[in-house]
Amino acid sequence: MEKKLYVGGINYRTTDDGLRDSFAQAGEVVSAQILLDKMTGRSRGFGFVEMATPEGAQAAIDMWNDKELEGRKLIVNIAKPPEKRERPMGGGMGGGNRGGFGGRY
Repeated sequence: MEKKLYVGGINYRTTDDGLRDSFAQAGEVVSAQILLDKMTGRSRGFGFVEMATPEGAQAAIDMWNDKELEGRKLIVNIAKPPEKRERPMGGGMGGGNRGGFGGRY
């Protein structure tokens, strides 16, 4: 069993330290991070907690999945590895192969 957990439904006021302290009740926490919106810097309402052992991860799931933390019901399960995304060709900054600057038509 993996040790990294996905935690969804996190209250927007919950901090990394608050998440760490809550999950420490189930076992040793290696890391706890709430993801932030890049534009606003505000919580996105989910994050990841890495437990020290697989047993600690299962205890955290048993303790917190479908339970309330700071007024919001959490979803806690084993984190899935990120899916590899293919980058589209062209577009975006640089515009693909559109030629140089200036000139006449």
